[in-house]
Amino acid sequence: MSHWPEHILDEVGRHLEAAYPFEGCGVILRAEGSGALRIRPLRNAADNPRVAYAFAPEEWLAVCMDADVRSERVVCVFHSHVDAPATFSREDLLRAAPEGHPLLPDVSYLIGSVHRGCVHYVSEYEWLEGNFVLRTG
Repeated sequence: MSHWPEHILDEVGRHLEAAYPFEGCGVILRAEGSGALRIRPLRNAADNPRVAYAFAPEEWLAVCMDADVRSERVVCVFHSHVDAPATFSREDLLRAAPEGHPLLPDVSYLIGSVHRGCVHYVSEYEWLEGNFVLRTG
């Protein structure tokens, strides 16, 4: 069971389904103080968006600058796996922690398994003791 509110998961799911047959991606931001959550879908700029995702540098910079102005912080990166399980892949690990340390500390990764344009399963991973592990609660 996910700890994210249903409306947040619905927004994430709609974006991931709309991106099919490519991987969709984006971030969830949390406002400092109020704790309000906001979804920011991003364009998948990967060379092969069917099997990978990447944020365009200029779009990522805009997200970071906007979050700073709004007193928000990225709390979750989300993306989909196309016709594949919602597991944290080797490619995901190489992108999230290329040197063995997470690029975005204290940020979880939500992965949606999208088959035939529909999200079938979502799992979330967090950094724990040197690796990304399935979040269980």
